[in-house]
Amino acid sequence: MWYINLLQVTLADTTGTAASTGEAASELTLSFFDLALKGGWIMIPIAILMVLAVYIFIEKYIALKDAAKIDPAFIDKIKTEIQAGKINEARTIAQSTNGPLARMIDTGISRIGKPLSDINVAIENIGKQEVSKLEKNLAMLATVSGGAPMIGFLGTVMGMIRAFYDMAAAGNNIDVSLLSNGIYTAMVTTVAGLIVGIVAYFSYNILVAKVDNLVNMLEAKTTEFMDLLNEPIK
Repeated sequence: MWYINLLQVTLADTTGTAASTGEAASELTLSFFDLALKGGWIMIPIAILMVLAVYIFIEKYIALKDAAKIDPAFIDKIKTEIQAGKINEARTIAQSTNGPLARMIDTGISRIGKPLSDINVAIENIGKQEVSKLEKNLAMLATVSGGAPMIGFLGTVMGMIRAFYDMAAAGNNIDVSLLSNGIYTAMVTTVAGLIVGIVAYFSYNILVAKVDNLVNMLEAKTTEFMDLLNEPIK
C-alpha cells in the first residue's frame, strides 16, 4: 500500500544518508601519526622537546627517589661510634653509605675537633654541591615548558600565512581544500606545543617539590648531627 511504499522510501533515504555519512567519516578519519604529519617540519623540534622532557623527568625522579632513601638507623649508628670515641669507624659507616646525607655527615666527621662553626660551614658547602646535583637539568625542563608552546604558536603563524598565501594564489577559485594544509599546520602545532608545555610544566613542579622535601630532610638530619657533636664524648 501507499504508506508501506512511503516507509520503504524513507528507510532507503535514511540508510543512504547514514551510509554516505559513514563513508565521509571513514574518509576523514586520521591516525595520530597522519595528524602529526599535518603539522609539518615544525613538529620535529616539538617532538624532540617532548622526548627531552620525559627523559629528564624520569631520570631526575629516580635520582631523587634514590637520594631520599636513608637508613633510619644511620644517624644512630654514627652517634654510637662518635660517643664511643671511634671516629674512624663512624667515617667508615658514612663512606660505605651512598647518598647526599652520608657525604655531608662524612665531611662533618672528618672535621671533628675543629670549631663547630667550621664544621657547620663545611657541611653546608657540601650540601650546596649535593643540591646543585639534584637540581641539574631542572632549568632545562622549565625552558621546555615555556619554549614548546612558543614553537607551537610559531607553527600556527606559519600555517596561517600558508593558508592566506594559497587563498591569494587561488584568486577567484578558492576551495576549502586549498586552505586545509595551512589550517592543519596551524592547529596541530598549537595543540602539540601546548601538550608538551603542559607535560613539562607539571613535571618541573613535581621535581621541584621533591627537591624541596629532600633539602628539608637533609637540613633536619644535619641539625641532628650537629646537636650530637655538642654532647660530651663518653
